[in-house]
Amino acid sequence: MDILKNTVDSLWQVVLVGLLLGAGLPAIFAIGLKSLDAGQRGCGGGSTAVAARSPLAVAGAVVCFAVVLIAIVTGILFIMQGFLSHTFGIEIF
Repeated sequence: MDILKNTVDSLWQVVLVGLLLGAGLPAIFAIGLKSLDAGQRGCGGGSTAVAARSPLAVAGAVVCFAVVLIAIVTGILFIMQGFLSHTFGIEIF
């Protein structure tokens, strides 16, 4: 019974991380893109309208893109931790 309990405990952790990183990061990126698109407002009239973005929308998009970028860099560094430690003596994690 302990084997089943340990397996189920590990399984939900793997599923949670998979959902967060597998679907969560692309969703955050999509929210950032949507924020940039929704933040546009027309300035001017006719066919020469210039699109200006709302500063709040740009700030939200920057935050979304920064979260995705930090997650990617952290993942790369996590994968490379053995190489960095062995080759350069850099201990990150």
